[in-house]
Amino acid sequence: MANLQVKDVPERLHKRIRAYAKRRGRTLREVVLEAVVRDLERDEFLVQLAKRKPVDLGGTAAETLEDVRGERRRSLER
Repeated sequence: MANLQVKDVPERLHKRIRAYAKRRGRTLREVVLEAVVRDLERDEFLVQLAKRKPVDLGGTAAETLEDVRGERRRSLER
């Protein structure tokens, strides 16, 4: 397993990370690794999302929402 060293971490940030880890019953190592993995996974997801072709839903989200609200309003009036 590889090692990674982060130098010149601002003291305030270090204290915040330590406090965060303590509140969750985790080690500093676990918290930092989880944060790195989470950020990488989010980036990889966004890269894949950007590769997808847009889907034409036939209208805007606002129009669709208004249609659904109208249908619901009409069904409640019955």
